[in-house]
Amino acid sequence: MEVLASSIPSSLSFHSLYRGSSFSTPQVSQWKYLSVRIIDFRFSLTKRNAKIEFLLQPVSWVSKSCSAWRRLLPSYCACFLKWRRYNSLRRVFDCTVNFKQHASILPMRVVVGLMLVMSVSFVFSNPSWALSEENLLFLEAWRAIDRAYIDKSFNGQSWFKYRENALRNEPMNNREETYMAIRKMLATLDDPFTRFLEPERFKSLRSGTQGALTGVGLSIGLSKADGPPSRLVVISASPGGPASKSGITSGDIILAIDDTSTESMGLYDAAERLQGPEGSSVVLTIRSGSEEKNIALTREKVSLNPVKSTICKLPASGNDSPSIGYIKLTSFNQNASGAIKEAINRLRSDNVNAFVLDLRDNSGGLFPEGIEIAKIWLDKGVIVYICDSRGVRDILDTDGSGALATSEPLAVLVNKGTASASEILAGALKDNKRAMLFGEPTFGKGKIQSVFGLSDGSGLVVTVARYETPAHTDIDKVGIIPDHPLPGSFPKDEDAFCNCLQDPASSCHVNRVELFST
Repeated sequence: MEVLASSIPSSLSFHSLYRGSSFSTPQVSQWKYLSVRIIDFRFSLTKRNAKIEFLLQPVSWVSKSCSAWRRLLPSYCACFLKWRRYNSLRRVFDCTVNFKQHASILPMRVVVGLMLVMSVSFVFSNPSWALSEENLLFLEAWRAIDRAYIDKSFNGQSWFKYRENALRNEPMNNREETYMAIRKMLATLDDPFTRFLEPERFKSLRSGTQGALTGVGLSIGLSKADGPPSRLVVISASPGGPASKSGITSGDIILAIDDTSTESMGLYDAAERLQGPEGSSVVLTIRSGSEEKNIALTREKVSLNPVKSTICKLPASGNDSPSIGYIKLTSFNQNASGAIKEAINRLRSDNVNAFVLDLRDNSGGLFPEGIEIAKIWLDKGVIVYICDSRGVRDILDTDGSGALATSEPLAVLVNKGTASASEILAGALKDNKRAMLFGEPTFGKGKIQSVFGLSDGSGLVVTVARYETPAHTDIDKVGIIPDHPLPGSFPKDEDAFCNCLQDPASSCHVNRVELFST
């Protein structure tokens, strides 16, 4: 097995064999060679102890016995080793030495160029060392974290030692016990975004990135309060979903789910409680501002059509009235970049003069889709820096080959529900001076997760990196600061948005010149 030691180095110095012995180093004159060959080096391992037996044979023999040439090396011929296994004497090794006449003796500790050829075999005498199918699944999960997790200190613990202790001490007699062992292992990382998903939940996650999800239509996160406990907060409510229709909005705090307090509830435990069969009910206790209320929701299959668009024609004289193409992007599923391109082409066919990209309440999704959408708007430049614990490890940029809309003026709308991939996109457009940002500071999720499937259909979501914007801004728990605020009454639906641009007397009015100034 890859995860167990199967060999040891093929060369070894006597210094390592005699670690703990004390040698002095006399002045060395001429010497010819000291040849030793280890014919066999055999380990017999049991669960409680390890006994070692050596059988070393010389390369060549001389006519004199070892006792005779040992007189030549009174201080250093420690060749006669006795190893005890089960209280009986084992093999000894003989050494042969051929020196030039009158040569000084080089201590074993500092012999240069001494090559030991070793043959190593492991004999596992106890069948309990065999790995079961459950052990192998656990090791699959361990290996995924070992290779991909962002923090190579693993929250200040020895990851290899944890593996060995878990294999010895954690019960893994059935699949449920193995899942529990994996969850326990992940808990030691103290990372709310790295989690284990059983097969059904892993399948549900994948379906959510493919365009549909059964639940109440909420994206949730942990509040950014300085002191504990952090509370479960609504990042966004999917337009037209059960939560949105019941008046739940970004920033609302979820105090309880079906009378179970969320105070000590994990982020993904809460997400699993919110999901469920279509038509089933769930009751949320919500605090909105100073008001607390219980809201009963019926779960639905929420269609995640990521893009809505419309044209806003502004009043002007003659035939040159400006037209603004409004695009609302609600999520980054696998259809997002294609839907954005379709919307741009459709709006261009109606002769739009500028675009507004609305990322408010977009809690993110697939990281690659965020990169692809940034390429649509940029002719060149860095999109994002991918960083690990040692700093920048990758740079994602664009050379303009995927660009579609780089010339028209662009404004981007953000709020506290703008998170993750949305923040990557907003940061790229802002720092490359492609667009002005309007609204309020974004959510501040600066970590990137990857999904790993395990052999039994379960999966892991693992934090693999953090990111920085093109200006090297780490937005984690801080967010992206917009260039300008929006009026407090500024609407979130496309029809009301157009009215705000068209009517100078409305409380939400934004001047077109201000919107597209750079």
